[in-house]
Amino acid sequence: MSRPILEVIALGAEDAVAARAGGADRLELVCDMAADGLTPPLETFVAVRDAVDIPVRVMLRASDGFAAGGAAALEALCARARALRAEGAREFVLGFLTDDGRADLPAVAALADAVGPEARWTFHRAIDHAADRDALRKQLADQPGLDTYLTAGSAAGVDDGLPTLLAEAARGNEPGYEPRILVGGGLQLKHVPVLRAAGLTGFHIGGAARPHGWAAPVAADAVAAWRAALDA
Repeated sequence: MSRPILEVIALGAEDAVAARAGGADRLELVCDMAADGLTPPLETFVAVRDAVDIPVRVMLRASDGFAAGGAAALEALCARARALRAEGAREFVLGFLTDDGRADLPAVAALADAVGPEARWTFHRAIDHAADRDALRKQLADQPGLDTYLTAGSAAGVDDGLPTLLAEAARGNEPGYEPRILVGGGLQLKHVPVLRAAGLTGFHIGGAARPHGWAAPVAADAVAAWRAALDA
């Protein structure tokens, strides 16, 4: 079984350095956690890029919720994606739904084009709010660069979504199920043994890396505890 990936949410360079010191393999860089994570300022990405030597996936999301907004909002987000790419960003996080809970393919395709065919990206927890998870995966099956789904298996979190995560892990060779499952959203250490036993190798933490709350920075020792649990 391959070594699991541990991805940690970072809000800036201080978080990035602590997460790297604790054993994180990758960062998800965001701002404004009150809105569940939005696109960070360009200068924040540059600072993080210069501070650590691990991959950084940058959030592409301009407002709370899973709607891409109108044409002007989408073009503005594409422009931010191109600016990030020009500064060296090569990994991203995105995901948009239509009003009826399907993948917003025009929005996703526009951003995939903006970041370029060589970029790798995660479709985030919008999947947990989709009307039909299986249909969404099949909608997105041919999108260039999509290599990961960040999901708790349920909008309510991993406790509720565990059966779905295990079922989807077993379908890894089917069309639409090839991207890695990155488990996040209410993930707790108690979930790790059953998820690892099912062959899942991607884990994503945010609040769990901040034992003193989101107002405090990432704690390297908290990340190290997760690293040890995943490697056990």
